[in-house]
Amino acid sequence: MGYSFDFSVIFAAWPQLLYGCWLTLVISAKAMAMGFAIGLICVVVRRTGVGPLVWLVKAFIEIIRNTPFPVQAFFIYLGLPTIGIRLSPDTAAVIALGLNGGAYAAEIIRGGVESVQRGQIEAGRALGLNGFQVFRYIILRPALRVSFPALASQFILLMLTSSVVASISATELASIGQQLESTTFRSFEVYLTLTALYLGMSATLTAIFATTERVFFSYPTR
Repeated sequence: MGYSFDFSVIFAAWPQLLYGCWLTLVISAKAMAMGFAIGLICVVVRRTGVGPLVWLVKAFIEIIRNTPFPVQAFFIYLGLPTIGIRLSPDTAAVIALGLNGGAYAAEIIRGGVESVQRGQIEAGRALGLNGFQVFRYIILRPALRVSFPALASQFILLMLTSSVVASISATELASIGQQLESTTFRSFEVYLTLTALYLGMSATLTAIFATTERVFFSYPTR
């Protein structure tokens, strides 16, 4: 094999790569917050039982879950300007990721809500709690406790999916890696480094979510 490995280009570009990690985490954090909010709103709307609203929520979830994410990103960034809605690449990336994550979060949270026993809800009403209090104290917290591991996994996947938004010129780790590869032609070194960095970010988020679950959603020991 005649290829000569040279990681000096990686060391030279290390500050840019770390900055790319930071941008990836910022975009992902915004998308996760948006996705969680969308998922929660979808669950609340479906529980209202209002036919047209329930239908819209179901249609949104089915459309997002059954179309490729790159198509969604291109539609938001390149399609919406046709009707006068122009977004920066980074904003379009956050919205695309947030909508995508929200559809999946809605189904995950819905599964957690449906795991709450009917008797607990009736007991809350018997104690004089109103609908909002029943949802907040009796339904939501147990539902999040059940669904949090799946939500955490989905949000980590969302962070990894953020690498796709380089295709709409959003600035994050993958786009910085592509620029570095195009100027140095060191494909092996660049993409091996990107693999390690994404693995490191995934491990970091896993630790953060594990701590969050232990602090906020663990069952009391006594």
